[in-house]
Amino acid sequence: MKITDYPTFNKEWNKKETEKKTKKMLKEIGELQYKMYAHGKYSMIVVLQGTDASGKDGLTKGLLRYCNPVGFEVYSFKKPTDLEYSHDFLWRVHKVCPANGVMQVFIRSHYEDILVPTVGKYIPADIIEKRYETINTFEKMLEDHGTKVVKFFLNVSKEAQKQRLMERIEMKEKHWKHKDGDWDTREKFDEYLEVYQQVLTRCNDVPWHVAPADKNWQKLYAVAEVVLRTLKGLDLQWPPLVTEKFKQ
Repeated sequence: MKITDYPTFNKEWNKKETEKKTKKMLKEIGELQYKMYAHGKYSMIVVLQGTDASGKDGLTKGLLRYCNPVGFEVYSFKKPTDLEYSHDFLWRVHKVCPANGVMQVFIRSHYEDILVPTVGKYIPADIIEKRYETINTFEKMLEDHGTKVVKFFLNVSKEAQKQRLMERIEMKEKHWKHKDGDWDTREKFDEYLEVYQQVLTRCNDVPWHVAPADKNWQKLYAVAEVVLRTLKGLDLQWPPLVTEKFKQ
């Protein structure tokens, strides 16, 4: 299925009802996240990918609203440093993957090392080509060792993106988010979507989920639903009492 076939906004969703359902799910996520931390057998990576201004930061804040800070981490991937460039492209990713019990949110991820160099054309195509299967192997390895990888493409329209980028210019409290380079990247919006199509098709051994991102309340609902379903599927248990003093 093509990215362009997925909605960026669902007209049939009722905002009030959806927000009510979302709040309930977020509370359940918080409870299960803490139980996963106590259980200490599984971990989870929530991968958030999307074009500029698709709302990755705000989504992270909403998703973790009821989670316990002792059991979650957030890592935002930027342009690789010189040290990171001197290693294989997954080195910087693997070293920040979560320990057992931890829910980790990746704001952007290893997929940037396909997206950006493909559009920018500064890495040979044959090297990028190999990265698709390398990523599939990497994600399978994580899952084989108890780390659930839950991947989301935040599907924002070009019109909604422009509105959000303009807000960063017009609203004082959002000035800090503005980067001139985001407008240069916007000119390549369609090129990025073409590469995302390849990513979603070829790196789907661990499946992608496409979330409508024009409205924040819809995006949060769509992501929370999948995260909650995944946590429930782990069959989490509270650990038994371990003691020598109090025999049962």
